[in-house]
Amino acid sequence: MTSVLDATNRDRLIESESLAARTLQARLRLVEEVLVDVLAAESGQELVDLLRRLGALSSPEGHALHAPEGELLKVIESLELNQAIRAARAFNLYFQIINIVEQHYEQQYNRERAAQEGLCRRSVMSEPISGVSGEGFPLPHHAANATDVRSGPSERLEHSLYEAIPATQQYGSFAWLFPRLHTLNVPPRHIQKLLDQLDIKLVFTAHPTEIVRQTIRDKQRRVARLLEQLDVLEGASPHLTDWNAQTLRAQLMEEIRLWWRTDELHQFKPEVLDEVEYTLHYFKEVIFAVIPKLYRRLEQSLHETFPYLQPPRHNFCRFGSWVGGDRDGNPYVTPEVTWQTACYQRNLVLEEYIKSVERLINLLSLSLHWCDVLPDLLDSLEQDQRQLPSVYDQYAVRYRQEPYRLKLTYVLKRLQNTRDRNRALQTYCIRRNDAEELNNGQFYRHGQEFLAELLLIQRNLKETGLACRELDDLICQVEVFGFNLAALDIRQESTCHAEALNEITAYLGILPCPYTELSETERTRWLLSELSTRRPLIPGELPFSDRTNEIIETFRMVRQLQQEFGTDLCNTYIISMSHEVSDLLEVLLFAKEAGLFDPATGTSTLQAIPLFETVEDLKHAPAVLTELFSLPFCHSYLGSHSTPFLQEVMLGYSDSNKDSGFLSSNWEIYKAQQRLQKIAENFGFQLRIFHGRGGSVGRGGGPAYAAILAQPEQTIKGRIKITEQGEVLASKYSLPELALFNLETVATAVIQASLLRSSIDEIEPWHEIMEELATRSRQCYRHLIYEQPEFIEFFNEVTPIQEISQLQISSRPTRRGGKKTLESLRAIPWVFSWTQTRFLLPAWYGVGTALKEFLEEKPAEHLSLLRYFYYKWPFFRMVISKVEMTLAKVDLEIARYYVQELSQPQNREAFFRLYDQIAQEHRLTTELVLTITGHERLLDGDPALQRSVQLRNRTIVPLGFLQVSLLKRLRQHNSQTTSGAILRSRYGRGELLRGALLTINGVAAGMRNTG
Repeated sequence: MTSVLDATNRDRLIESESLAARTLQARLRLVEEVLVDVLAAESGQELVDLLRRLGALSSPEGHALHAPEGELLKVIESLELNQAIRAARAFNLYFQIINIVEQHYEQQYNRERAAQEGLCRRSVMSEPISGVSGEGFPLPHHAANATDVRSGPSERLEHSLYEAIPATQQYGSFAWLFPRLHTLNVPPRHIQKLLDQLDIKLVFTAHPTEIVRQTIRDKQRRVARLLEQLDVLEGASPHLTDWNAQTLRAQLMEEIRLWWRTDELHQFKPEVLDEVEYTLHYFKEVIFAVIPKLYRRLEQSLHETFPYLQPPRHNFCRFGSWVGGDRDGNPYVTPEVTWQTACYQRNLVLEEYIKSVERLINLLSLSLHWCDVLPDLLDSLEQDQRQLPSVYDQYAVRYRQEPYRLKLTYVLKRLQNTRDRNRALQTYCIRRNDAEELNNGQFYRHGQEFLAELLLIQRNLKETGLACRELDDLICQVEVFGFNLAALDIRQESTCHAEALNEITAYLGILPCPYTELSETERTRWLLSELSTRRPLIPGELPFSDRTNEIIETFRMVRQLQQEFGTDLCNTYIISMSHEVSDLLEVLLFAKEAGLFDPATGTSTLQAIPLFETVEDLKHAPAVLTELFSLPFCHSYLGSHSTPFLQEVMLGYSDSNKDSGFLSSNWEIYKAQQRLQKIAENFGFQLRIFHGRGGSVGRGGGPAYAAILAQPEQTIKGRIKITEQGEVLASKYSLPELALFNLETVATAVIQASLLRSSIDEIEPWHEIMEELATRSRQCYRHLIYEQPEFIEFFNEVTPIQEISQLQISSRPTRRGGKKTLESLRAIPWVFSWTQTRFLLPAWYGVGTALKEFLEEKPAEHLSLLRYFYYKWPFFRMVISKVEMTLAKVDLEIARYYVQELSQPQNREAFFRLYDQIAQEHRLTTELVLTITGHERLLDGDPALQRSVQLRNRTIVPLGFLQVSLLKRLRQHNSQTTSGAILRSRYGRGELLRGALLTINGVAAGMRNTG
């Protein structure tokens, strides 16, 4: 809150003279003034004065003071619980408001920086927001003379992509990309081939779920709309009257006062269908309308440079969802829930189509008196009359001279009937495909029938020399979303299938020993024999445990989904914690039993997708894929899918990071991609890598543009699949311009990475060096996390993991199996806890030691080499840039306070030894990152991001001290209750927990990510 109450410091941090910077500064000043007025009106001047005092806990650079004023800490400790809660709520509200302002003006910053610097990089703090970061810097002075001591041969220099860009173009945009391809003489036939196969899929997940309530998200959108109105008003009339300005200010203050009186915490633990609604509202509010703009922007930019090339198909960018399908560790995702999710998705998209067709009816008022129509449209109207006579009776006279309106009225009625039938399916769970009912022409069986009618209208308009942009947009939307909105992935952990088969085979008595005791060779042999026979294994009636029955029913439900919604809705089954090829064959066996795999032909309507998560599994992944591709039926199996001979493989960033640390995890994923791609090519198959990226750097997050460009050469080839998780959705898709910018940068990066590559990724000596660094980093990381007996207790005591587990933000438990071990803890709360305490340990620990040991071998030579890597190798630059960004957010003085105040007395000495070890690694990593990058301070290469980090850090500091105070009180209360002591506390556990959870919300808003 320092910047709210200290405008001088804030303005000093925002020094740019650009129009965008001045506008942002003015908007920040406005919302800060309004917020102070609201706080004074709602809670009195005392709260404002308290916030000013708490601001003294941080330095101008944004970090906690080394020796904060003792008297001030006493003030925090002595605060009444109500005062502490109000202060925490004020910080939380401030962060969320400035998030809105930064998002709103983000695009203006990017455009101006593109003009000023000849490139465009992201100018926000948030890790989840995608964009350009750490790419395209001018050549560092030390890199120009670097000695390439172990580089090997090198083809085209990467920096040729990042030369000066005209001020009218934006780096990372279509308008920049296609002229660049032309300048670099990329053959048009290569561009056309790439565009023809362009396939981008973004998968929305509730993993982690959004910490901010949907009610609060609605208020955020209203505040954003008020800011937009201010922009329009001031742009149209710079000398607008005071009355207009005061009216909007009053509305803004009213909205924030309502927000202040709204509870930030979830009132109940969300159910899976609540998560479905939370996630899919981004489609309804933003994405549905943005998709046609994305296509039009690509088409226009392409034709300006390559007028004879054809743009990709409309659905080059599609969407998927895990919400309602991901049952890994979530017992609440049942077959019924998945079915209801599919119906919910279809209902949402049908409602959007209905609104679009209603607008077209008003728009296409063409009369037969003034235009002609083709015979095929008249023929279709005759058929419509027979199938929907009630519509004819009602509208034939009214639209007798307006054939387009009459045709669209029939279309509208079919859409409404399809929607009504869908609602009945969801309400009564009628799972059938009544061919007679659907063939009477009163419904649409699938999106293709609806699309055919729209294309008929479009063709008639074109033949008479007309075009309708709204109709074109609707056709684009139908081709992208169909009647399903997004494809549903099913996900389950591998052991669940093995345990279910163990129970089934034991009941049938068909194996000499329990299935789980078979060797991998024995399992594979038996599974292949079962896959080759039509004889059913599982009886129709299920005499098994609920857990096994649920596995069987899930596959039967997928079969029913495909019958009702088509195979495009649900044709992928992801197997988390995949270890061996038997994990895939088990899924195919269950698919065979449900009628999804045909043993006679070896074809399947469901693809088993391995998810390799741990480092050991990533290393073993090539062997698994080799064995899969060697199976006799694999050619027919892969050939039967929607994209023939394409195998999808998912790589997990979260568990691999928790297992071995940031550097090792990223390197193992990098190597796995290269090896898997080569194996697929050797067998004549295609490969699509599914990147399971989280929001934070520790879970694969960070700017998507740089991340895509940093992928190994020849592993993208025009196709990619990426998860968009939790708070990432709000960062990228809450506003139309943000969503359009994100989608465009992802598409640009995929095209660029596919067409503009050098052989730099194939330099074996560089790989050897990275292997050394990754190995050393992993050893250092695991020594701290897994080899020191006090560490688990350290983690449980000095971070708010206990309290995070009680946040009502997810239908999914925080642990697999409920055991309180590090192995059972999910990666999300693991990262979330370290973020709250400002350690951010998973995203950097071990990197410094690895770099130091490498440099000690040959200091000058190896330093020159690492600097050259940073300049030349996108992968290495991405890694160092992410570490640098994370280090800028670390605050070890705050972290030390957590250790000091939350440790049990008997553990304090051991815990401070661990803290000192972490602090030493942090100092080392910071020093070496600055040495490699050539920066004097962290993020000197990105001043706007640096300013944003500092602004946020300064306000998070006092909130951290508040959190420690409330956590300490809560835990003391819990300890007294456990021991049976007589409580003399004025506050109950519920009140104390509420205060602690509010601070968790506030820090998450300030850091702009949970986990």
